[in-house]
Amino acid sequence: MLNLYKKPLLFAVALAFNSTAVTATENNTYNLQQAIDHALIYNPNLQIMQDRISQAEAQLDIALSSFYPTIKTSLSYTHTTDPSRAFGMIISQRRLDFTPTTDFNNPGGTDNYRPEVTARYSLFRGGQDYYNTKAAQLGVDAATLDKSATRNHLIQTVSSTFYAYLASIEVDHVANRSIEAVKEELRQSKNRYEAGSVLKSDLLTLQVQLAEALDTKIQTSNAIELTKIGLKSLLGLTAAEAFKIDSSTQWTMPQADKSFNQLLELAIDQRPETQTANKQIAIAQQQLNAAKGAYLPTADAYVSYGSDSKDLEYSTNRDNVTAGVMVELDIFSGFRDSSKIKKAEHQLSIAQKSAKQTQLMIEKSVKSAHLKVAEALARIKVTSSSVAASEEALRLVNEQRKAGTVTVTRYIEAEVARDKSHARNISARFDALRAEAELNRAIGVWK
Repeated sequence: MLNLYKKPLLFAVALAFNSTAVTATENNTYNLQQAIDHALIYNPNLQIMQDRISQAEAQLDIALSSFYPTIKTSLSYTHTTDPSRAFGMIISQRRLDFTPTTDFNNPGGTDNYRPEVTARYSLFRGGQDYYNTKAAQLGVDAATLDKSATRNHLIQTVSSTFYAYLASIEVDHVANRSIEAVKEELRQSKNRYEAGSVLKSDLLTLQVQLAEALDTKIQTSNAIELTKIGLKSLLGLTAAEAFKIDSSTQWTMPQADKSFNQLLELAIDQRPETQTANKQIAIAQQQLNAAKGAYLPTADAYVSYGSDSKDLEYSTNRDNVTAGVMVELDIFSGFRDSSKIKKAEHQLSIAQKSAKQTQLMIEKSVKSAHLKVAEALARIKVTSSSVAASEEALRLVNEQRKAGTVTVTRYIEAEVARDKSHARNISARFDALRAEAELNRAIGVWK
């Protein structure tokens, strides 16, 4: 295994360009990198983050739309007996007739159809469109960084779960070996008991030991299935889909060759969460600027082209064009604008405090992972010595057992001690690998 703790950049390059690790083998067997690559494609959380990027890009398009003119078409119909409105429509229809029979006070019912095209362009809105666009652009950047953080966390989770699966398998092998050894000893002890050379208490002790070994086997088998279903979920696989792992890889233990301060500096520089927090502060600042822009006047230019007629027949002789500029300033909005400013100010304060919280979270995660790596490496040394000692102790007790100088109880104690030392060593080794993956996430290796 490539030492992720010591060579994070090389691993990142290998992860991105290793074409041999993109898909699983034909029998659905995955090594670690194949599992990671599969998760990066099919994990639902990562797909959701991609949708959120697209959502942020759509929000940017909405903000940019404020810089384009709006064009609308309409068709209206009006019927009135109001003299002033009726004669206004008659004039617009170009059919005013000053004959003696014209009664200005009683024009009768008048109909007007008006097809119209209107264009409007915002000249100035107190900078609100500009600031909202800037906030939307920052939103796209923040969504991209969120996906990067999710990717970083996903790779760490897949790696840790993969190691947990391997650890469960190895512990299960130890449990199987223990069962077979106890069964063989029980078989031999039964023969000796029938011959009168073994006490019944020794035989019962072996039966108890076999029951305990079988209980351990049940637990390890269940642990395998639980970690397997967890890993399949991370890879976006259903429970019914075939899944195996390649356990043939020889893993290299991490080397704690960097200080906490060096690791923290890397984390602050590389973690997407740090950059996301800064983006959120910038977004809140732009939204506050936009809210303050509501106190400034707005200016719009508009032009409309339409035609008035007493029926739907169109004629260029009755068309008209209207153009102008409108400037508006809100004098009182029911405290709406001031409330929006207060809301934006609080949002900015929240973003600033969240950035501080993010920094503390990163410091904690780096420190925790750093300590876990050091602890696991120390445990490996201790448990490796324990394995060697327990194997030698069992060998000696076994020879004494054959010579009849120790009881079966002492033999069982030695065997249990051997199995426990192996289990602790397995746990320490894979805890070191999991701590390494956690540290890589903490310093943002897989961004």
